[in-house]
Amino acid sequence: MPLTFRTAVAADAADVLAFWSRAAEDAHRPSDSAGAVERLVERDPAALLLAMDGTEIVGTVVAGWDGWRCHLYRLAVAPERRRLGIGRELVRRAEARFVAYGGTRADAMVLDDNELAHAAWAAAGYSRQVEWSRWVKPLGGA
Repeated sequence: MPLTFRTAVAADAADVLAFWSRAAEDAHRPSDSAGAVERLVERDPAALLLAMDGTEIVGTVVAGWDGWRCHLYRLAVAPERRRLGIGRELVRRAEARFVAYGGTRADAMVLDDNELAHAAWAAAGYSRQVEWSRWVKPLGGA
């Protein structure tokens, strides 16, 4: 059966979290929750893209568009399915979403020590922007 690609719905939250727990890098970030996934798809129903093999999630990317900037997060592919073009197709679909909205540049959040992700993003045509650093502040109640 060929892979299919679709946007997530609130009912996918538990499956997305289970997938991220085995396929995504979780270091240095707040814990995910079903509520957070549900809020994402409620606020922007097209943001969370899923690669599906039947009913199984095998890849994800969040394509966040705030009306000004194009942000990519949570690119993850099932470990046993990597290097088969799933991540490349998810990024291509995310970029198409951005272009349709008038976006002109996308950025991706990538941990400095995640060498596997560095290679994947470089293969997709992205490069590290050394002039910028990310500044963060935890917000209460998140």
